[in-house]
Amino acid sequence: MKKNGLPFRCGVVCPNYGLVGGAERFVFELTERLAEREYFEMHVFANKWRAGGDNVIFHKVPMIRFPRWARPVSFAIFVQKAIKSGKFDIVHSHERLFGYDFLTHHGLPHKTWVQVIRNKRLSLFDRATARIEEMGINSADLPVIMPVSTIGKNELLKLFDIPESRIQMIHPGITLKKFAELDKEKCRQEVRMYLGLSLDDVVLLFVGMNFETKGLERILKGVSVFTEGGSKYSELKLLVVGKGNRRKYLSMARSLKIDDRIIFAGTIHDVEKHFLASDLVVLMSYLEPFGIVILEAMAAGLPVIISDTVGARDVVESGVTGYIVNGESLEREMAGSLSVLMDQERRRKMGENAKRKAAGHDWDIVAEQVAGLYIRRVVDKRKLFS
Repeated sequence: MKKNGLPFRCGVVCPNYGLVGGAERFVFELTERLAEREYFEMHVFANKWRAGGDNVIFHKVPMIRFPRWARPVSFAIFVQKAIKSGKFDIVHSHERLFGYDFLTHHGLPHKTWVQVIRNKRLSLFDRATARIEEMGINSADLPVIMPVSTIGKNELLKLFDIPESRIQMIHPGITLKKFAELDKEKCRQEVRMYLGLSLDDVVLLFVGMNFETKGLERILKGVSVFTEGGSKYSELKLLVVGKGNRRKYLSMARSLKIDDRIIFAGTIHDVEKHFLASDLVVLMSYLEPFGIVILEAMAAGLPVIISDTVGARDVVESGVTGYIVNGESLEREMAGSLSVLMDQERRRKMGENAKRKAAGHDWDIVAEQVAGLYIRRVVDKRKLFS
């Protein structure tokens, strides 16, 4: 028997735990920290996983992969069955299920994503996914929904008839010590030498695994406007980190006459070093639920320029830690922001402000917030059934 009702048995649901992806990283960083607390017994329900510490208990969840619509349905059914037999105090899902205590909503409502953002009709897979999402959010358990940004929260409130009292926004975190442990000047020299960049270059960094949705085209146009077709500010260079159609965007840069100032670094593993080697970061996504690269940039002491459709705008103060630009005149506003940030002293001051702001978003702080929500939920449930 558990002494004083402790530890709380917590079931965490994520199809791919600890693997590549923003949501997967979120779950991993949060769960591993909660597992270090003696009053939580953390169980992870996943189809695939990469184990971290020794304090997490894993449960294999099967998934029927064909036909495609069976994936979300089968995973949800198998998870619910496994959880029901486990007698958990808390169920925290990072995936659409039929029921849970908490749902971290990492993106947008599925129906909104397909019909509004992708401008497509709902397939059978989409209808199944959207239906499971709807059933979970509207379940009799009255779960707490945790979007990662105001953008996500607003879209949820548009689509689902739920009170704001059931919504608790939790931003993603960062591991501050990853940047603190590195020597900024050493990274600056090593990375720039490797990439053929001068120490006097002003390096504008873009990081993204999808060039199209992350707005690389917008960035190229903004750089072209600012440099007047590549004729001015020869010291400004754009460093592109990530995976995408390099040939397409290099051709686009060539037509804008700025191809000589673009470096495609590809997918890299030591991205922290590239942040520290850069001068500012840009993200012009068409719609980004959050954008963890913005917090990482701020942790590295860099000012940022983002579109107003990036969820990380919640943590950016325009004119203080960077700039938030409007999509209607985005390229020109981006150019205006660059004109300010070409000044080294302005970059330094904004970078210091950004670093202080990022300090409040370490994963340890996020874990503390979520731990408090868990405990409150358990107490409320016990009052209800006592």
